[in-house]
Amino acid sequence: MSESDTEPNVVPPKPWTDADLAGDAGEPYVGVSAGMSSGEANAAVRSETMRDHATEFLKGVAEMSVEFWKGCRDIVKQSLANRDSFLVRKFGKESYLRRRIGGACEKVRRRLRFFNEYLPEDKDPVHSWSVIFLVAVLAFAVLNFTMEHSSSTVPTPEPEIKKVYLHPPSADRVVLPDGRYMAYMEQGVPADRARFSVIAPHAFLSSRLAGIPGLKASLLEEFGVRLLTYDLPGFGESDPHPERGLESSAADMSLLADAIDVKGKFWVVGYSTGSIHAWAALRYIPERLAGAAMFAPMVNPYDPIMNREERRRTWEKWTRRKKFMYFLARRFPRFLAYFYDRSFLSGKHGQIDKWLSMSLAKRDTALIEDPIYEEFWQRDVEESIRQGNVQPFIEEATMQVSNWGFSLAELKLHKKQRGKGMLNWLKSMLSEAEEEYLGFLGPIHIWQGMDDRVVPPSVTDFVHRIIPGAAVHKLPYEGHFTYVYFCDECHRQIFTTLFGIPQGPLNNTVEVNPSPLKSEAEPTDEITPGYSATDEL
Repeated sequence: MSESDTEPNVVPPKPWTDADLAGDAGEPYVGVSAGMSSGEANAAVRSETMRDHATEFLKGVAEMSVEFWKGCRDIVKQSLANRDSFLVRKFGKESYLRRRIGGACEKVRRRLRFFNEYLPEDKDPVHSWSVIFLVAVLAFAVLNFTMEHSSSTVPTPEPEIKKVYLHPPSADRVVLPDGRYMAYMEQGVPADRARFSVIAPHAFLSSRLAGIPGLKASLLEEFGVRLLTYDLPGFGESDPHPERGLESSAADMSLLADAIDVKGKFWVVGYSTGSIHAWAALRYIPERLAGAAMFAPMVNPYDPIMNREERRRTWEKWTRRKKFMYFLARRFPRFLAYFYDRSFLSGKHGQIDKWLSMSLAKRDTALIEDPIYEEFWQRDVEESIRQGNVQPFIEEATMQVSNWGFSLAELKLHKKQRGKGMLNWLKSMLSEAEEEYLGFLGPIHIWQGMDDRVVPPSVTDFVHRIIPGAAVHKLPYEGHFTYVYFCDECHRQIFTTLFGIPQGPLNNTVEVNPSPLKSEAEPTDEITPGYSATDEL
């Protein structure tokens, strides 16, 4: 037997082509080729291995995440979806809340059911509307981000920020009995010619320069008024008070009147938050006052005698930030320093509505944008914060919302009740004693803008309920600033209401009759006793 008969037929190998190296999908094999060097071949094998491992790892993570989510879902169902769970007891079909709102929700669902007609027939409405809602939320978020981004790319000119300027001292000052200096300012007629004296404590973030803004000297001269304003303790050029309160504030007002020669009684004017010092004067020094004029008077917003409706109508007009500042002033007053140091004590000017968290009406907004008001406001603020001390402002804010030490009901004019018992009854029967009255005996006038959002009209309604004898002047379409600030006609109306017809200042000069004296020889008509000129008729 030959070798060809014993060995099988062997087909000689032939070189691979690109078609042989293609996979099932026709994609060429990217493995090691004969033309590659050993380094390139190792790199190709390594990259292929890392890609496969990464792919398998991501698949494993995805499968584990899905299984983990399913496990969490089963746990939630077993824990919260059973009958004994909190959610089922409070929000399930048999819960009280479901019974109360279930009927209303079912009515709404039936009315909105026609929207399902616009969905595909093979889609679950719950799933479809969930997807639609999610897509709408995402679209709205993207649109909002796009608009903000486009607006931020457009350069807008930033307003010029003015710095606070410290002016040289310019106030007249008196020394009080406790050694403190009090700064004041005097306007109008001199003390010896004043027909009426008026003292006006300023409001929060203000000073003696405020007074009655825009009041003309000619009007003061016409009515014979001497207007006195002063810096509260720690404000402007007045020294701080170590134990400041509303009672001490009224005492300071009385001491100031004595020091600057205020003769007789004087009127007190309270505007906005400055009215808390006017209320204190009515309570603690009523014997010194001729009357009170209040403009948008502020009270304690936490006053316990304010009913629920009055409190609701008052608080709903204020911004959330203002409500929060009142809360801090009542509970955590020390935290007010953080906000004050970053607003009006920052050394830069700003807008009053932002600094004091005010919500202003249209007329008030237009007024504070007026250059005349802006100049007046900035100068007043610069004087108010000249000492750079935050403590007086914290004290002022705290006094407003704390216990005043008295109630507005004590200012109501009422008869003094007689004592009970047989002895007091016998005294009242035997003696003709005059009736004694308690409260403030003088006039109280209140002007209130009906469009005021800083001190809402509900505050004045509350005051009038407690003090029905006060005369309330309601001002339609007026805000917090518009009636008091830079209004000549308004000032004349106020003075006419308080002081009547203008009579000018007092005339203390002695007039001498220039006519010559009658001579002794000049005959005179004598009338004898018992004789009357009518007897000749």
